[in-house]
Parts: sequence; structure tokens; C-alpha cells
Amino acid sequence: MVFSSQSPIGVAIVGTGFGQKVHMPGFQQHPRTQIVAVYHRDLEKARAIAQAHNIPHACQTLEEIVSLPDVQAVSISTPPFLHYEMAKTVLEAGKHLLLEKPTALSVSQARQLQELAAQRNAIATMNFEFRFVPAWQRLAELISEGYVGQKRLIKVDWLVSSRADASRPWNWYAQKDQGGGALGAIGSHAFDYIAWLFGSTKRLCARLQVSIPERPDPNSGQLKLVDADDTCLIMLELADGTPCQICLSAATYQGRGHWVEVYGDRGTLILGSDHQKDYVHGFRLLGSQNGQPLAELEIPKRLAFPQVYADGRIAPFIRVVDQFVLGIDRRESLPPSLKEGVYSQLLMDLAHESNETGTWVNVPDRE
Repeated sequence: MVFSSQSPIGVAIVGTGFGQKVHMPGFQQHPRTQIVAVYHRDLEKARAIAQAHNIPHACQTLEEIVSLPDVQAVSISTPPFLHYEMAKTVLEAGKHLLLEKPTALSVSQARQLQELAAQRNAIATMNFEFRFVPAWQRLAELISEGYVGQKRLIKVDWLVSSRADASRPWNWYAQKDQGGGALGAIGSHAFDYIAWLFGSTKRLCARLQVSIPERPDPNSGQLKLVDADDTCLIMLELADGTPCQICLSAATYQGRGHWVEVYGDRGTLILGSDHQKDYVHGFRLLGSQNGQPLAELEIPKRLAFPQVYADGRIAPFIRVVDQFVLGIDRRESLPPSLKEGVYSQLLMDLAHESNETGTWVNVPDRE
């Protein structure tokens, strides 16, 4: 991508877990962004992070962050239950927003953020990073070129062990009303890339399971109830009639990893990685046409990352920032924007509805 010589965009970092691991290095590596402020509710921690990363401003309130003249954009990577109020504060101040998934706690909150961004002429980008991984981009190209022909079946398996250890402490991830669970953590991604690759969903049916019902409180050691799902079985009927089966779990020791299988009347495409520690590294793309054996397909060099990092999440995040910056330059929110965030959140909400009612649920047409 070619970048203009315009002045750097001043960015504030809100969320210092994933934020320090991925957002900070991503914005630091990008030629058009400069980190000028960091937020932590503990001011001393904010100051220590700022000093460690040579960031000029350390703040303990979001109001302080958005009042800084050199902050033009804010990156939010906090737990989901904080997204709505934080994003609302950022957008009301007319600052641009880069937001981690899931968008919010409900589709109504997500739509309010979308409307607010439009009212304030603020650019908002979602970190749906699989759209920017080379093997995934090649999969998208081959699907659009008709490699598989008429689709017959789509199958997604995303089986990892991040929550498989029952001794892992109870926190927000264990709480449904805090946006915890596998559906929010990885299902939000799956719903986005299914819409990106295959189009809208007509209806869905979901079963959400809590396979580890108690976890130890990190302070008392006492067991506390878990009500956020760690395993999700979801069936979709796409708008074109194609059936799609999704199996997600964060509680599978030696799960097969992350795989997307596309079967059609002309061919098959299989994208997958068995990497358990890094959910971006390790993807391979396999293909077959006319019943021939599956063979690994080459990913064109034009799609390759200019640089790879030990943490596989950084390189696609930098491409998300590319899109964010381009949107700011054009004064137009480009995909994945809050529009895509709203649709992912809608499908999440309907998955919960289906699980609670035990029925298929119709999906409204995309706006």
C-alpha cells in the first residue's frame, strides 16, 4: 500500500492487555500513526506503560483521553462489557475509533454506535483481522472466481484449548452478561468472515453449551458459577440456500484448530491451521477440482505480509490499521466498519435467542 506524506494520526490506546501485545506494536510500526496517549484506570500503571513505550500522555479517564488535542483516534481493546460506553465517549467527542470485537453487548448498542459515528463524521473500523490474512484473502479470491462452482456445504471447525483447563480463574470471560464466552470471542469473527466470504444468512439455529460450569475465584479460591458458553454448535442457512455448519469450542484439549471447508459441484477448498497458541500463524489452503486429490495451493506473493512478527496477530492488525487510515483519508468508513460489526452482533444475538427458544430464528435482511 502507498501512503501519503500527510502528518501522522495521533492515536490513544485504551486496553493494555491485548492492546500492549498487538495494538501498540501495530500502531508503532505503521508509518501514518503515532501513539500519543494511553489509558489505564490506575494512573500509576498508565504512567509506567507510557514511560516504557515513550508515550507522551498517561490518563486514567477516557474523558481526559478524548480532551487531548493531539488525539485524533482511539483504539479500544477492553473487555466487551466496556465497549459501548467507551466507544460512545470516543465518538461523541468526534474522534475516530478502532474497536475490537465483539462490537458491544447487543445489536441495539452496536447500531447506536454506528449511528453516532455517522452523526459525528467519525471513522470507525472493527478489528476483524482474518479478512487481512494472505491465505484467507486467497480463499476469498478463489471463491469469487468460482473455483468450487455451486456451493453445496460450508463447514467451520474452530476448536482450541484456551479455556480447557478448569482451574483457569473465573473472570469476565465466564460471565454471559459481561460479553464472555466463545461466541463473543471467536464466533464474532466467524459470523463476520462468513458474511464476507459467502454473503448474508437467512436463518440460524444454535446450541450454546457451558462444559465447565465452575471456575475458581482468583481472590478467594472459591468456585464460582460460569454461565458464558465455551462450546457452540450453530447451523446457518445462507441467503442463497447453502447450508453452513459451525462448531466452536475454547475447551477442547488438542482440538483440531481452525478450519473452513467449502464444498461445491466443481471443487473443494479447505483452509486451516492446527496452531493452538497463535490463531493467525500456520494457515494452509488446500484445493481440489473434479474429484482430484487435495493439494496445497500456493498463496501469491502479492498477498504476502511485507513483514511477519513472532506474534502472528500483529501483521494482519497493521493491515486493519491500513484500512482505518485509508478511511480517515477518504472520510469514509471502509469494511470492516461498524456496519459489519452490527451484522456480526446481530447474528450473535440471534444465536442466543435460538439457544434460549430451541428454534430456528430468521435473520432480517442486511441494511
